[in-house]
Amino acid sequence: MMIINNSKFFWSKIQKNLLFFVLVSLFIGCTKKETLQMDSFRTTSGWGYTIAYKDKILIKQSVIPVITDNKSFESKEDALKVGNLVIQKLNEHSSPTVTKNDLILLKIKF
Repeated sequence: MMIINNSKFFWSKIQKNLLFFVLVSLFIGCTKKETLQMDSFRTTSGWGYTIAYKDKILIKQSVIPVITDNKSFESKEDALKVGNLVIQKLNEHSSPTVTKNDLILLKIKF
């Protein structure tokens, strides 16, 4: 006569599935989320900003875009405001182009 212990079989299946779920959760939780990084830098006449992804510079802006003069941002804060706008546009999958209207709304002196 053969007796099968269904309870033991059932618990071993649950343990295997639970272990698999925990390992997958740990793997997903530990993966590094790469984001765009912005930094400001000093120029000879003011400030600029860079935007990088995975330590590779995508954008290096040393002058105020859209204006006819080659003029840097007056302050670090101005450069960072425009850099944040560009990052926001990139995250929305739209063109990172900055317009004069954007500069006016951000109160950037040019």
